[in-house]
Amino acid sequence: MSIFQDANRKQIANRRTIDFVLHILFVIATSIGVIALCVLLIDIIIDGLARLQPQLFTEFPSRKADNSGMKSAIVGTIYMLMIMAPVSFIFGVGAAIYLEEYAKKNWLTRLIQLNISTLAGVPSIVYGILGLALFVRLLSLEKSLLAGALTMTLLVLPIIIVSAQEAIRAVPKSRRDASFALGATKWQTVSRSVMPSALPGVLTGVILAMSRAIGETAPLVMIGALTYVAFLPESIMDSFSVIPIQVYNWLSKPQPEFKELAASGIIVLMALLLLMNFSAILLRNKYQKNV
Repeated sequence: MSIFQDANRKQIANRRTIDFVLHILFVIATSIGVIALCVLLIDIIIDGLARLQPQLFTEFPSRKADNSGMKSAIVGTIYMLMIMAPVSFIFGVGAAIYLEEYAKKNWLTRLIQLNISTLAGVPSIVYGILGLALFVRLLSLEKSLLAGALTMTLLVLPIIIVSAQEAIRAVPKSRRDASFALGATKWQTVSRSVMPSALPGVLTGVILAMSRAIGETAPLVMIGALTYVAFLPESIMDSFSVIPIQVYNWLSKPQPEFKELAASGIIVLMALLLLMNFSAILLRNKYQKNV
């Protein structure tokens, strides 16, 4: 018995040693990432804080750094979100409801689900090529705000569908059974029992998908979004610019003053991303309390 006990003790000691070593490795890996991120943030804040003035929000881009701002890029980003949000929500959540509640579980559904999950990880440049071929050339929307918003909608749709499906799937089956037991129809069960419970997760997924979209540059560059826009779009068919493209334009200039402007633009973009993520947390907490 003592031999077996010694062997078990050695195995336990070896496992604890391995766990400790792996724990240290994970802490080191995490620390490297966090430290690198903090260094980048500090560097950006130091470079861009001096340019973070009201002029940045009230002036249009200019060839002179002292007169340059990002008013058109900020407004273009807001307009694009206003078009993207309802379209993405309707089509993304609608597709998730159909796949989870109405579609038959067969090989075709599994194939569609596999494709959606795969599309969620496709590089954003591919969606830019698709938007260029479909919206700019085939539908003749040109380099318009509508073409950009629809291209970015394609980018976020798989993410919204997957997150909405997970939220719907997390609703207990007992809720559906209770609704059916009371004589409710399928749609009444989905709209009045399932969706109110799944809404916090759905809204969180939609807002986080929007957060990813406003930080993307490659798809908009592919469809021909302008890097220099000194006007505000008056309709959805006008040319436009967004914050990431404006930052890219400033970084491509050799003058150090434009590098400072680019850093201030990055700060504005990060603030907008943090605001959207904070909104997602607030909405999730609010609706979870009401469920």
